[in-house]
Amino acid sequence: MDIGIVSDTHDNVAAVERATEVFAADGVEVVIHCGDFVAPLMVDYFEGFELHGVLGNHDGDVANIQAAFDRLGGESRLHGRFAHLEFDGLSFAVLHGESLEEVESIAAAETYDFVCYGHHHERELSETGRTTVLNPGAHVLASEADRTVAIVDTRSESVRFRSLRE
Repeated sequence: MDIGIVSDTHDNVAAVERATEVFAADGVEVVIHCGDFVAPLMVDYFEGFELHGVLGNHDGDVANIQAAFDRLGGESRLHGRFAHLEFDGLSFAVLHGESLEEVESIAAAETYDFVCYGHHHERELSETGRTTVLNPGAHVLASEADRTVAIVDTRSESVRFRSLRE
């Protein structure tokens, strides 16, 4: 299974539309959003995917973000500030990650196969023991030169980044 990882979309409609195009073209069925949707309407763009999201520091309208998840239906779920997810036998910790110390602590415990976070607007792929630490990058500014998403292949346990530049 291919799982799309995205974060910090910050109301950037063009980036979210491009991300969902990339995910669809790559056969992604499940998307994990590491927070900072900002506006609840951003959730609607993920229709057609099983979406799992956590809240970021700019996600203030929690009730309407939750309502948007409810409209998606199926297995889509807003998990609050932290999510523990499992797909194909792999475990994922998902948080927005304002505190890098918290991200590092979760990774150092080696409880999860993947620790996915956002907030810092820079992509990361690193290993801490048996745990892969992953930040897919950010989309907060329309002009950001390196807007990326990540795709985790659960079969090979590999990660690839995809640019959202056309």
